[in-house]
Amino acid sequence: MGAFPFTVAASDGRARTGVLSTPRGEIRTPAFMPVGTAGTVKALTVEQVAATGADIILGNTYHLMLRPTAERVRRMGGLHRFMRWEKPILTDSGGFQVMSLSKISKVTEEAVTFQSHLDGSRHVLSPERSMEIQADLLGSDIVMQLDELVALPADETRAADAMRRSARWGDRSKAAFGAREAQALFGIQQGGTWEHLRRESAERMIETGFDGYAIGGLAVGEGHEAMVEVLDFAPAMLPADRPRYLMGVGKPIDIVEAVYRGVDMFDCVLPTRSGRHGQAWTWDGPINLKNARFAEDDTPLDAASPVSASRDYSKAYLHHLVKANEILGQVLLSWHNLAFFQALMAEMRAAIAEGRMEAFRAGFASRQLRNAP
Repeated sequence: MGAFPFTVAASDGRARTGVLSTPRGEIRTPAFMPVGTAGTVKALTVEQVAATGADIILGNTYHLMLRPTAERVRRMGGLHRFMRWEKPILTDSGGFQVMSLSKISKVTEEAVTFQSHLDGSRHVLSPERSMEIQADLLGSDIVMQLDELVALPADETRAADAMRRSARWGDRSKAAFGAREAQALFGIQQGGTWEHLRRESAERMIETGFDGYAIGGLAVGEGHEAMVEVLDFAPAMLPADRPRYLMGVGKPIDIVEAVYRGVDMFDCVLPTRSGRHGQAWTWDGPINLKNARFAEDDTPLDAASPVSASRDYSKAYLHHLVKANEILGQVLLSWHNLAFFQALMAEMRAAIAEGRMEAFRAGFASRQLRNAP
């Protein structure tokens, strides 16, 4: 049993619904975690985020360690107090942003040395430093091990080397994390699209022993079909009595397919990024509010939504805000999109509990793809 009790309430095929219990509140699974990159879910207050039904949000170690610095967040009382979010927070290890945003100087067995994308300053991120930042300075509830990410496509040797280094860094992360009752540590499975590498990674992780298990190294360029093929085997390699977290995913259709295959937790910047660019996610697929056909559409995005942004504003008004580049348009669409993603998770939790996940999956895919751009 991990640091936080995880109870599977119902299963339907490989899909399952349950609860991860933390000292700061329960996380209903399947769960979607809004991304609060720099101590804020972009354009929204914590009250707006909570109103969507989010049980947990994600913070980014890389961004926070550079600005305002993890030490400053600690002096301000930790990340929860600093940003006024009282529910659980999961922080990523910083590895993904180091690989994707910074000018990497060197990756060695000891650590990653990199230059900040902000000012070029030099930093060193080791498994031990990542644990210190996440657990002690930011004070997150769920801490991620430091791993080495490989963008796909990649050759098998490169993927294997990174997977094995990630496993060794997982051991070091756990040793530095130590024994904690109020915080949990998740390991990260790597191995690209190769089943035997994913299996080796899972076996190494289980031997180390983590409070939860993430599937990393997907949604990094491999495409939907390749990702689904990996999800046909990867989740089942991970312990059934601990939460499974697919990192950085994703589009609603990807999330539904992953839940169908046994994944419990997700995060992605897509809802707020889409909102900032005039796109709204709906049960009938994404729509572009810049489109002239909405100029005099008096209907809301979702009349049944509990969130004001979805229910109380017409598409015509949202179209106007987007065309006029008004900040309010970005706020309302970001809020709506997060509410839609949370509604999607709630619908899947109900479908699994009622034994109709297969029918939900088929119906959702049909509606989304029928209206795909």
